[in-house]
Amino acid sequence: MRYIALIIVLFLGANIFAQNEDRFEKANQLYNQEKFQEAIELYKTILDSGEESAALYYNLGNSYYKQSNIGPSIYYYEKALQLAPGDEDILNNLAFAQNSAIDKIDVMPQGFITKFVNSITNLTATDGWAWISIIGVLGFVVLMILYFTAVSSVKKRLFFLTSWVFLFLGVVAVTFAIKQNKDLITTQYAIVFSQESEVKSEPNMRSDEVFKLHEGTKIQITDTVSNWKKIKLADGKIGWIPTSDIKEL
Repeated sequence: MRYIALIIVLFLGANIFAQNEDRFEKANQLYNQEKFQEAIELYKTILDSGEESAALYYNLGNSYYKQSNIGPSIYYYEKALQLAPGDEDILNNLAFAQNSAIDKIDVMPQGFITKFVNSITNLTATDGWAWISIIGVLGFVVLMILYFTAVSSVKKRLFFLTSWVFLFLGVVAVTFAIKQNKDLITTQYAIVFSQESEVKSEPNMRSDEVFKLHEGTKIQITDTVSNWKKIKLADGKIGWIPTSDIKEL
């Protein structure tokens, strides 16, 4: 019975995957026909089935951008970047969408080392770093085996040195994967979906307004109280915003 259940699960999974492939192609056709809302609805049925990909989020971002819905377009470009960091097409389209947003937030300058480490970390997603680490460890093991079986001293030296290069690569990849995963867990971001939102000094409507934010602005969430989120902007400003005005990434 266990094997029958496994076969049924695999069959259903393959069937859902095939259906989603068909939906994705049909949604792309609708997009090319400039039927953007219909394309969005079809793309979202794929998300509702539990499947996600950078391409799916990217196409959703494009569809919303074509309808001048800046908030959702930036949101889905950011979601695509989480799965494909450093992708030039996503970064370019995200920049176009951000240029259409009302709020222009000056980013606080980073130190050279921090900026360099972050740029390397975002070269690929966590899965990519995991695969690099696996390749590094496997390369180390294979080269060490060749080192112990080689007869020539020249080959031994070559295999030994190269094996440690692969091990170093694996350790570095694990380090970047851990850092990237930690950043995703500990740092929560969101996109403003409300056309205009008042940011308060405290988590209640009676408190003073400290500034306004508009659709499409990216914010960092640092705390939660009831239906309010404490936020921090890239320029260092902080305040409280209603949860209903934003959508968390």
